[in-house]
Amino acid sequence: MNRTELIAKVSERAEISKNDAAKCLNAVLGAIADNLTKGDKELALPDFGRFSVKQVPERKGINPRTKEEITIEAHEKIVFKASDNMDLYSRKHC
Repeated sequence: MNRTELIAKVSERAEISKNDAAKCLNAVLGAIADNLTKGDKELALPDFGRFSVKQVPERKGINPRTKEEITIEAHEKIVFKASDNMDLYSRKHC
C-alpha cells in the first residue's frame, strides 16, 4: 500500500473527503516524527505497537565496490515493534 492508497482507505473508513484524510494523515505522521526526533523518542499505541529510537553502535563493514574495510559510524534508527494484539485493533476499529 502506498500513501495515496492509505489516504483513500482512511477517507473511506472515516467517511471524510480524501483531502481531509490527507490532512489528518499528514498531521498524525508529523506528530509521530516530531516526537521521535525532538520529543521523548518513543510512541506507544496500545493494541497497535511501539515506535522507538534505537542507538546503533559503530561497527566495521566492507565497501562492496572496493572490498575495503570501512567504519560505519554510530547512529540512531527508528524501530517499530508490533503489538501482539494488532489483529484485535483492526477488528475493533473497522
